[in-house]
Amino acid sequence: MPVYALALAALEQLVESHLGLAGVFGLVMLTIGYREGNTACGCIGAVVLTLLVLPAA
Repeated sequence: MPVYALALAALEQLVESHLGLAGVFGLVMLTIGYREGNTACGCIGAVVLTLLVLPAA
């Protein structure tokens, strides 16, 4: 379990350094959606992260 927490903290730092606060929000929503089985939270997180990763048209 400590290895999982360390990996998650490293991923959060990586996302925050590249995508900012919106990226952290998307990652948290995606994590909540996955852990709790909440489809709405998972979809919101996935959409936020997708919009941040895709280049602006």
